Amino acid sequence: MDKNSNNKRRDFLQLSTISIGALGTAAFIWPFLSSMNPAEDTLALGTTEVDISSIAEGQSITVKWRGKPVFIRKRTKEEIEEAKEVDFTDLIDPEQDIDRVKKEEWLVLIGVCTHLGCVPLGQKLTDNKGEYNGWYCPCHGSHYDTSGRIRKGPAPNNLPVPPYSFLNETTIKIG
Repeated sequence: MDKNSNNKRRDFLQLSTISIGALGTAAFIWPFLSSMNPAEDTLALGTTEVDISSIAEGQSITVKWRGKPVFIRKRTKEEIEEAKEVDFTDLIDPEQDIDRVKKEEWLVLIGVCTHLGCVPLGQKLTDNKGEYNGWYCPCHGSHYDTSGRIRKGPAPNNLPVPPYSFLNETTIKIG
């Protein structure tokens, strides 16, 4: 045999060995990596569908999503106007009301104070809603407005808006 055919055979054997080794490694590692994915029951909790047909204007409800309270409020015309009239450039965490809602009468927020993780008051009609008629965290004195924006107190950010969509006129999908 000549030297050129020996080189070709050696190259072929090296390439074959590397390819089979890579496939074997991938087959060995795949079950381990696959086990790190969340289980199907966990993924099912990743979204929540909420019937909003029975919520009256001015009323709020609280639902759970991923272990956190989510505030859903059907805002009154007065609450919507209050939220729109605010000069958002003067806010601690500047954000326009229109950027926080998909339909102006519906406000959907994660109900966890951005200061230390308390649940603010303001969901019940009898709750203290703070100086801006939204939510009030009595633990450290954070006041949120009718759009869930921080207006006064130690909280650094607005109440977060979770990912949500309207499936129809009476159902919201959170997540």
